Amino acid sequence: MNKLLIFLSSLLLLLVPLISASKDLSDAFEVLEKLQDLDVEEEEEEGDDVVLELPSWGSAHSNKVVVNVDGFGAAGDGVSDDTQAFVSAWKQACSTPKSVFLVPEGRRYLVNATRFRGPCTGKLVIQIEGTIVAPDEPKTWDPKNPRNWLVFNNLTAVLFQGKGVIDGSGSKWWAASCKKNKSNPCKNAPTAFTIDSSSGVRVKGLTIQNSQQMNFVVSRSDSVRVLNVKVSAPGDSPNTDGIHITESTNVVLQNCKIGTGDDCISIVNASSNIKMKNIYCGPGHGISIGSLGKDNSTGIVEQIVLDKAILRGTTNGLRIKTWQGGSGHVRAVRYQDVRMDDVSNPIIIDQFYCDSPTSCQNQTAAVEISQIMYRNITGTSKSQKAMKFACSDSVPCTHIILNNINLQRSDGTAETYCNSAAGIGYGYISPSAECLSSSDKDEEAQIVQSRTEHIVHTEL
Repeated sequence: MNKLLIFLSSLLLLLVPLISASKDLSDAFEVLEKLQDLDVEEEEEEGDDVVLELPSWGSAHSNKVVVNVDGFGAAGDGVSDDTQAFVSAWKQACSTPKSVFLVPEGRRYLVNATRFRGPCTGKLVIQIEGTIVAPDEPKTWDPKNPRNWLVFNNLTAVLFQGKGVIDGSGSKWWAASCKKNKSNPCKNAPTAFTIDSSSGVRVKGLTIQNSQQMNFVVSRSDSVRVLNVKVSAPGDSPNTDGIHITESTNVVLQNCKIGTGDDCISIVNASSNIKMKNIYCGPGHGISIGSLGKDNSTGIVEQIVLDKAILRGTTNGLRIKTWQGGSGHVRAVRYQDVRMDDVSNPIIIDQFYCDSPTSCQNQTAAVEISQIMYRNITGTSKSQKAMKFACSDSVPCTHIILNNINLQRSDGTAETYCNSAAGIGYGYISPSAECLSSSDKDEEAQIVQSRTEHIVHTEL
């Protein structure tokens, strides 16, 4: 038996006390196998990803048809409206096999709210080297697109890449937010960059910044890979989630640096098989699953992995947040090798989330949360409660697994808070998580003690 199977078998024995008598042990083993299968494969460059260097573009050897927005009348001065030039260039590129939609470097292109629709012919490359900037005045925003700025819809096997910038010019939107000033009406604002209803999409090297609201959304899509992307907005900019994933599957975020005024990454309903690796988060509200279950809705998120991350100065760390009254589940989540630097609420499950100007009504229904693993989580907590499992009495959190946790406070003693949360800890756990309930804590402790020294710490 190889080391991985030894590890899984040993860990399964650790979980035996947490499994009810009616629960088939094979189901628990299947859960562990799912967690093991959530590894993030390293990116390998493929021939179609490597577009020729800029000086070679337009040569007879490029095998690409370059469609330059300047050739369709774009001024690139940051003042003139270049929307129509972008639309015309897109139509040409989208209908031409092996084309490159080029936004040249060293220029600023003012573009209004626009939908770039597919399907497109062949393997399209969107090469952004310059800066695309949004109009900065909310009062004159296109009323037909109140929630979106740049939307790319119904694309297959498309590559976005370059060293360019997508800039949402969001400062006036933030000032008008009710979260900045309670006397302001609460209104929605546009998302800067959206990939919607697409598959086989890669986004590499871009910077997305200063969005009016959310910066980058992946919606209703499958097989999207985001690599070496930077997302930036001020720490006090409201609702500026960095990368927001909704109704999407098989999404990889890798080598991304995110600093915003809201969640660095947020994963919401109908999303599964989401893999994150080498993530930097800060400032921001942490890396979140949810919120889910608002207005008694159903939320389902499963098969999520975060492998290697640094969170610095964020208001939350690894967060799962659900509203009372919802339904559905969060299941099969693994966080590992995460460093916290001066983070409030480094580990938090909150089934009583309430982002509302008025108090939320107590309700018994809740989104079920289970099979959550935290492994090798270290660093410093700004809050006294370094781990908080605030779960519903009627729908408790179950199968929480803690392994090698070391969260300290620089000016006091860190604590763990539990309400209706069941799980197990093995290896070094600080602060202590004795408050996690189980069916037989004495038997559990004996099994943990006898098995820990035999566990092979193979990477999951």
